[in-house]
Amino acid sequence: MRKTAESLAKEQAEAWSGVVPPNAAALAFAAGLAEVIEGFEKLRGEPAFEDEPSSFEAALQATKEQAL
Repeated sequence: MRKTAESLAKEQAEAWSGVVPPNAAALAFAAGLAEVIEGFEKLRGEPAFEDEPSSFEAALQATKEQAL
């Protein structure tokens, strides 16, 4: 079973700073991060930055519009 972002925030706050539980703003922020984390998880396996052209000029050439 996967933990919610809110429960993870509570656990981490207690582990790192001894604050139990975090305030409501922290829990709301954690809830908002859950969607962001899911979005990054969906991108796993996609081309990485390192897979892109290594120079600025190569990047420009790779994205240059084709002449008709």
